[in-house]
Amino acid sequence: MSLLSIRNVRKSFGTNLVLNDFSLDVEAGECVVLIGASGSGKSTLLRCVNLLETVDDGVIELDGTDITDPRIDTDRVRSGIGIVFQSYNLFPHLSVLDNVTLAPIRVHGVPKARARTQALEMLDRVGLADKASAKPDELSGGQQQRAAIARAMVNSPKLMLLDEVTSALDPELVGEVLDLLCELSSEGMTMLICTHEMSFARSVADKICFLDQGRLLEAGPPQQLLEHPAEPRTQEFLRRIRG
Repeated sequence: MSLLSIRNVRKSFGTNLVLNDFSLDVEAGECVVLIGASGSGKSTLLRCVNLLETVDDGVIELDGTDITDPRIDTDRVRSGIGIVFQSYNLFPHLSVLDNVTLAPIRVHGVPKARARTQALEMLDRVGLADKASAKPDELSGGQQQRAAIARAMVNSPKLMLLDEVTSALDPELVGEVLDLLCELSSEGMTMLICTHEMSFARSVADKICFLDQGRLLEAGPPQQLLEHPAEPRTQEFLRRIRG
């Protein structure tokens, strides 16, 4: 059984069909990267998996549980999923430590002392132990993104969702975030990642999926899909990306 199973999912915003009969399996410990043009449905898919958007049709199962069932406890589902956006979404008035402990304490009812201990361990894990008392605007972009990843990981999620997490960074800061994600992948963290950066995709992915107009058009190992794509639309996209 796949850790994440997406079956025939459809999602529209008004008359705009964003996900069109979309299906994908992600195995435990697998890093799957989604590529495709803007508007192809990548970010919407992540938001549907994290229940930030409600699907119009189809089923999403996480570890065998149908999380698209309207009776599902969304807070319980989200406690098992970490999500990181390109804009960090850290609260500027809170310290890094308080940003990381906020959800465990207020949403999941973790005792404050235990939440702080777990948060400090996670900040150490991402190389930010010495920045626990700093405010987000005192950090570099790469450090802010690593803090956001620490916040997403503090509940030991089954699945990590990452949406263009390097696109807002200066080129010299991309490497530190990429190194962290490669390390997490090597340790068996299950990840579903949206990106426009092909070198990033090649470095971290077990499987790359090309989305086009809300459909999964083609999928395969990085070497195969990036160097020998089968679909003409994939070939065209990669030619444009490479300039």
